[in-house]
Amino acid sequence: MCTRMLTATAVILMATGVNAFADEFAKLSDKSILPQGTVKISETVPSMGEHWSRPEDLPLGPIYCVHKGKIVCIEYMMSQADLQAGKSWPELVGLKNLPPINHVNMGFMPTGHHGYEIPHYDLHIYFVTREALKTITPTQ
Repeated sequence: MCTRMLTATAVILMATGVNAFADEFAKLSDKSILPQGTVKISETVPSMGEHWSRPEDLPLGPIYCVHKGKIVCIEYMMSQADLQAGKSWPELVGLKNLPPINHVNMGFMPTGHHGYEIPHYDLHIYFVTREALKTITPTQ
């Protein structure tokens, strides 16, 4: 019930132009801390933001999801073949001084997607709530 109320509140506030999640985004690290050579590789993806990475780090990542100049998540893409072969990533490269992790998800992309067209898993490490992510749309 509480989740439905939060979601309903977010929809109402989005419709009126008020962002109930401004405080969540304000606490995030600024994209200015991204490693040297990091460039924008996509426009805004709904519920994620723009994608930024260093070309030499692709396809694994890190890929940084950025919304209005703030880092909302870090993404890694692991191929199905690497996982089946038992590959490990004991030290995924990331940034220091990020806010606490809010939630993590990992999804299988059986046919891949633009930018990595082979079967793989997308691992997302988010620093804001799922409700706040819903406010990220391509028109913002």
